[in-house]
Amino acid sequence: MLPANVDPHDYQAKPQDIQRLADADVLVENGLGLESFLEDLVANAENDDLLVIDSSQDLPVLEMPESDGHKEAGHGEDAHAHGDAEHDEEGHEDHREEGHEDHEDEAHDEEGHDEEAHSEHAHDHSEGDPHVWLDPKKAIGQVENIRDGLIAADPEGEAVYTANAAAFIDELRSLDQSITETLAPYAGQTFVTFHDFAGHFADSYDLEMVYLVELPEGNAAPADMQRVIDVAKESELKTLLSEPQQSEGAFDAIAADLGIQVSVFDPIETTDEATSEPGDYIESMEQNLANLTTAFGAATP
Repeated sequence: MLPANVDPHDYQAKPQDIQRLADADVLVENGLGLESFLEDLVANAENDDLLVIDSSQDLPVLEMPESDGHKEAGHGEDAHAHGDAEHDEEGHEDHREEGHEDHEDEAHDEEGHDEEAHSEHAHDHSEGDPHVWLDPKKAIGQVENIRDGLIAADPEGEAVYTANAAAFIDELRSLDQSITETLAPYAGQTFVTFHDFAGHFADSYDLEMVYLVELPEGNAAPADMQRVIDVAKESELKTLLSEPQQSEGAFDAIAADLGIQVSVFDPIETTDEATSEPGDYIESMEQNLANLTTAFGAATP
């Protein structure tokens, strides 16, 4: 539904999107409030046969921090429950209410919606940090949820869905092992991102994360910039980690003052404007890992 170069925060629904849902058999969502605009779109589509697969269902929830720009490693006591990379169907409490009944904004309608209402709705992370895919352990749980949902919708395809899921889960386990081994020497260290998206990653690999602004379109206040400067100095960071689609701006100024560099940690939410095709998850995460270790002072590969 979202073009590959459109951030979920910036999505503006069109009437044809409702028609696409009306004609669809299955809708896969990330969940945890990332696509909070979907609630009203699905209702307006009036497709009683639509199967909605919540890929984050039953995954451990990581609460969003208070807006202080800091998320500590270990925040979210259930974050390591997937340490064996297995998705235990009965091992996790379901932290989500079916139907997203806690959403307050009902500003959407079939013809579109008010931009201010859209902005408030799209940024409702009251269900927890939605960026679960940045932890490969939890990405495994998402793959399993999608597999099971597709099998429920299309039992005849079970063998294909099972085989494809198993192959990708093997890749995710290898990725997780590589990240774990590579980051082990940096346990407890702090890295700085532009906005608050890397909490699940930091929690999974015993790191601490500090961000400049809470939302990707946010503007940094002087106090935010000073906080990042202090953290970068204390942690002796070599780079600040911006995002591919983010004009560095404030990060450039901070890095220039500190005599360090600006690099990238890709949230893997969008591609750049030059391509309409999504990038490869494994390759993106491997590049994130390389950039992160460089930020901690490792030699550039």
